[in-house]
Amino acid sequence: MREFKLFILSITVMFNIIGCSSNESTSANSLKKSSSSCPKCNMHIDETKHFTASFEQHDFDDIGCLVLYSKDNNIDLKNSPSKVFTNDTHRYIDSMDAYYKTDEITPMNYGFGAYEHKILNTIDFNELILRMLRGENMSNPKIRKQILGDKA
Repeated sequence: MREFKLFILSITVMFNIIGCSSNESTSANSLKKSSSSCPKCNMHIDETKHFTASFEQHDFDDIGCLVLYSKDNNIDLKNSPSKVFTNDTHRYIDSMDAYYKTDEITPMNYGFGAYEHKILNTIDFNELILRMLRGENMSNPKIRKQILGDKA
């Protein structure tokens, strides 16, 4: 029985290695994905998910990625125009004008969902930047538990 389990494990590992090393760079599908990928995390941007942000010619899958990208590239987001897609009005607005909930399920698990109209328990863009740079977002297990409480 032990040899059988070892055989199955070996087969599984082999398929994972083969699958991960497959070359898709020549396919039209992979070219499309690379042109609509987040410049920070390289995740494909799914247009059906409404947590996207944009800055200049770059689109981001998560507003948190935009903040981290701006830090890596010495961009002052407070003085640079960026847009975010809002969950309530389903349109892009200036990131500085949006209100952000901190407990949303987002593509990179940072937890910041944008809203055009102020709702209860939201923060502004300056606070969002501060929390991202401090690591105070839902990708941090301690912060996640603090925000969600017993729901975590």
